[in-house]
Amino acid sequence: MKKIGYTCGVYDLFHVGHLNLFERCKSACDYLIVGVCDDEYVREIKNKEPVINENDRARIVAALKCVDEVHIIDTKTTIDKVKAYNDFGYNVLFVGDDWKNTERFITTEREFKEQNLPIEISFLPYTKEVSTSMIREKLK
Repeated sequence: MKKIGYTCGVYDLFHVGHLNLFERCKSACDYLIVGVCDDEYVREIKNKEPVINENDRARIVAALKCVDEVHIIDTKTTIDKVKAYNDFGYNVLFVGDDWKNTERFITTEREFKEQNLPIEISFLPYTKEVSTSMIREKLK
């Protein structure tokens, strides 16, 4: 069976941590779909103004050879992984290991099981040396 991977995030101020994530995802699947959170999500949920707009962030991600498909996604699709599954048809959800054992992903795993969805959740190492928040701090 073809492994179709999916991951999502803001990917503002693109850095090597983002690249590491996508390369790790692609090495574990045949086809990688990336959801880029829209500007409204960044404002509403992250309480920040994106530095790079959603269209440009999506173009940057789409230019990577390890990424096969990119979609700009709204807040509902970002949070609701079942909706993302219905929209994109993935069977492996890639998540940074900083999310492991959080309420959000415990709930996601339970929803997948309750709905009998054939989705594996793969937690990948988070690059601790760099983050968009760290870059923003350095720029102040």
